[in-house]
Amino acid sequence: MFSAQDVKNLREKTGAGMLDCKKALDETKGNIEEAINWLREKGISKAAKKAERIAAEGLSEAVSNNNSAVIVEVNCETDFVARNDEFKTLINNIANTLLDSDCTTIEEANQTIVKGTNETIENMIVAFTAKIGEKISFRRFEKITKTDNQEFGIYSHMGGKITSVVVIDGNNKEVAKDVAMHVAAMNPSYLTSECIPTDVLNKEREIIKEQSMNEGKPADIAEKMVEGRIRKFYKEVCLVEQEFIKDSSLTVGAYAKNNGCSLVKMIRYEVGEGIEKRNDNFAEEVMNQING
Repeated sequence: MFSAQDVKNLREKTGAGMLDCKKALDETKGNIEEAINWLREKGISKAAKKAERIAAEGLSEAVSNNNSAVIVEVNCETDFVARNDEFKTLINNIANTLLDSDCTTIEEANQTIVKGTNETIENMIVAFTAKIGEKISFRRFEKITKTDNQEFGIYSHMGGKITSVVVIDGNNKEVAKDVAMHVAAMNPSYLTSECIPTDVLNKEREIIKEQSMNEGKPADIAEKMVEGRIRKFYKEVCLVEQEFIKDSSLTVGAYAKNNGCSLVKMIRYEVGEGIEKRNDNFAEEVMNQING
């Protein structure tokens, strides 16, 4: 017999999925070392060798169905793999599986059975990692819902390097798609000025005041200049106040309003954002291996 802790230990040692670890322990009567060898023989633990690598390439994708949508990001190590049709199928399978699930966390998502298979998302990724020879990482996802009186807008740029999803009030697919395209291109940080956290806004006010005083303005004048420059800040970071990419005479909010719509929500994924990418020195790596 073996315990849940044994399964956890085997997962940590091999990078294999929970079900594979349970099966390995069943096959080896709970012997950890034999289970590691069993997984290695099956090719399942190959993924563990990739665990410390940095996966900052990959794709994002969004899919929708009726009043639900989901956006996902799956990472790999190289753009070559990201362009692979099997990798594209993998992320599409994950997206469509989560679209029909009630998952709210990555942990729940990883244990969800992929549609049309008997494998969990986690096990499918481990198997694909072993097959493709690169670290594959299911990084994030978000579920979005709307009402019957709302519309989804989905836009994918550069084949999935950037994906955006918006929700608008009003059944106008063209407006929704245009706003999603704008979000992908202009990368607004917030939907409206009311969405900006107080600490972020206060910090921006401090920076603006300091800049004004450095320009030689007296403190009282600098204080008055803050509001004018804050309005400019709103136009830079807030979706509703940004100049519409298709018509600079309008803000995005005005464009939506002119078409009987209003903006409700936006999500934008840019593949690899926030991940520190490695800058390998190949010659140095070779020498380190020789000297090691």
